[in-house]
Amino acid sequence: MTALPTRMTAIGIKSPGGPEVLVSEERPVPQAGTGEILIKVAAAGVNRPDVMQRKGLYPPPPGAPDIPGLEVAGEIVALGPDVKRWNIGDRVMALVSGGGYAEYCLAHESHALPLSGLSMVEGAATPETFLTVWHNVFERGGLKRSETLLVHGGTSGIGTTAIQLAKQFGAKVITTAGSDEKCAACRNLGADVAVNYKAEDFVAATKAATGDKGADVILDMVGGDYIARNYEAAAVEGRIVQIAFQGGPKAEVNFMRMMLKRLHHTGSTLRSRSVADKGAIAHAVEEHALPLIAKGLVKPVIHKTFPLKQAAAAHALMESSSHIGKIVLTI
Repeated sequence: MTALPTRMTAIGIKSPGGPEVLVSEERPVPQAGTGEILIKVAAAGVNRPDVMQRKGLYPPPPGAPDIPGLEVAGEIVALGPDVKRWNIGDRVMALVSGGGYAEYCLAHESHALPLSGLSMVEGAATPETFLTVWHNVFERGGLKRSETLLVHGGTSGIGTTAIQLAKQFGAKVITTAGSDEKCAACRNLGADVAVNYKAEDFVAATKAATGDKGADVILDMVGGDYIARNYEAAAVEGRIVQIAFQGGPKAEVNFMRMMLKRLHHTGSTLRSRSVADKGAIAHAVEEHALPLIAKGLVKPVIHKTFPLKQAAAAHALMESSSHIGKIVLTI
């Protein structure tokens, strides 16, 4: 076997700021610890938390690399002690706590998944979004067949995944998006109703689409004034799941709606969860979602790829919010 290099190209964050602070650097190739695999990265997904980290708003959890990037696909080139599932040469996609924007990246063996027929680019666009959607919509939100899901940001990586998975499990899907073109893309993915939030009130549209009942589960990454509006749009016994606060984490809310409707408002982050927690969610995704991917019923939506050294351009595109689906870096 060819010896591994000791140095690699990675994208560092010079200082908190705009996309231009992402710079190509030479770093040591990381060493696989107990239960870890070293992946030669072929592609890395770009996600909103990467943008927040670049701005200095989302520091890596203790022990995580300072290199951004939360999901990768590639080939395993080294195994740490006690790795049981994988072999050198296996092609995998993996959720990582950081370090994805690099030629080599560590992952815990329980956070890696088989590619299930996906290309490397598609694989790199899968773990972060599929684990997030599975845990929040189906585990925390408890979405069931014939219930209604309202998902905000339907053309984001999270949104495109949530629409497809919810439809495969027999739910009705209402989504919001910021243009007629994006609404059409949501409908093409299977959304029953797509609301242009710049031209229409999503609360009224949700009630109209559900015979005034409201949505059983709401997946929200906006926060801000959406919090109170979600309470209005929710059905009795509705579950609202918060995964981000792009509109801000503070709001004035009439909590009487929560009591009268018996609402559940929960939320989660993924990156700071324990190894065991993330492994359990990855196992559930492998059991429930990967078979749908293997059959071609669900697929990550790829908007555009960039070479690793153009990470700044990838971030600029993400912040423009003009994309539909995922942005991926290729190595």
